[in-house]
Amino acid sequence: MHNTSEKLEQFERLLQIMTELRAKCPWDKEQTFESLRTLTIEETYELADAIIKDDKVEIRKELGDILLHIVFYAEMGSETQDFDIYDVCKGLCEKLIYRHPHIFGDTHAETSEVVMQNWESLKLKEKGGNKTVLSGVPASLPALIKAHRIQDKARSVGFDWENREDVWAKVQEEIDEFKVEITAMDRNKMEAEFGDLLFSLVNAARLYDINPENALERTNQKFTSRFNYLESKTISQGKDLKQMSLSEMDLIWEEAKRLEKL
Repeated sequence: MHNTSEKLEQFERLLQIMTELRAKCPWDKEQTFESLRTLTIEETYELADAIIKDDKVEIRKELGDILLHIVFYAEMGSETQDFDIYDVCKGLCEKLIYRHPHIFGDTHAETSEVVMQNWESLKLKEKGGNKTVLSGVPASLPALIKAHRIQDKARSVGFDWENREDVWAKVQEEIDEFKVEITAMDRNKMEAEFGDLLFSLVNAARLYDINPENALERTNQKFTSRFNYLESKTISQGKDLKQMSLSEMDLIWEEAKRLEKL
């Protein structure tokens, strides 16, 4: 791999290119923080897709796209003299050193659990930092990811199950409560109880070291692959899915499942 000097050379080259693009390219000159925001979110999801697929080539490409956005924002910040890439990097370095006293100080932390507890505690002490444990969870996060982060934050200050096996009683409790509202057909309470059920399942996933977002996306991709097979097989047979019985579709669905194992 490349040495530090070579890495810095390419980073400096990137900054120079960004400055030139911002000065000369019509599209780049027009961009604002707000116009780039949705594109940044899109690039982040594309990186997530590449990670789920374990495609190292695509991961490298998508990291480059996100790095482009970082230097783009920094360049715009420098134009208004609010901040530049130096301030971004300096602030990050100082934060990492401050929040890793077990590396750069005298604190001892033998497990990742202790590291995370120290991290959250230090965040609350920082001037201008998060005022409460959960205030660091972005409001705009997708609900499933947000639920996981909320639970993770609460865990960092000791609010968690003593025995992870106990979570299954909570999951069953939420299932039972949801069934009650289904019987009553109260739409508002059904939604509320289903939310509680999902939250408890996210908790279970966390306790067993499963990322619920990754797990659900794997199932999404698996379902999509099987359904695409069902659709293409149906078309090749000159049939229409809408005219097929569920049992006929199930036969092809099971065929798709068997092919996955070959």
